[in-house]
Amino acid sequence: MFKKLFGSKKNKPMEEEIYAPISGKVIAIEQVPDPTFSEKMMGDGIAIEPADGTVVSPMDGEVVQVFPTKHAVGLKGRSGLELLIHIGLETVSMNGEGFQAAVKAGDRVKKGQTLIRFDLDLVKQKAASSVIPLVVTNMNAVQTVEKTTDSTATAGETRLMAIKMKG
Repeated sequence: MFKKLFGSKKNKPMEEEIYAPISGKVIAIEQVPDPTFSEKMMGDGIAIEPADGTVVSPMDGEVVQVFPTKHAVGLKGRSGLELLIHIGLETVSMNGEGFQAAVKAGDRVKKGQTLIRFDLDLVKQKAASSVIPLVVTNMNAVQTVEKTTDSTATAGETRLMAIKMKG
């Protein structure tokens, strides 16, 4: 029990719980209308069709990267899990229009803390899709991914994934 809760000698947890980074409709990663995500080229995960324009941290961790166009953010959890939150599809072409970052690389964040605010109506108008993929980018370090069966999610409250890291 102790090892399961607290991980190895380095005190790294072996499991990471990932909560919804935004409220909305939960969809399978395979249903994202972009092969980079649906074919899991970047890693496995889940996606949300957003109901609003506030992205919060889905876990406690560190901001590794905020893309210059602010359409995506990379996080690293306490377990070493690496997570990409990508706001919309083909939003990089918006060049940051309608996006505002609340954090920067190196910031420590808590679950539920605001990461990025964006204009959802503008994204729906200018992007290929407003869907938000949430992708584990270091699948080589992951043993198992358990995904929710919920159809809707509330930001910071709904557990989307439980991820067990390799020991």
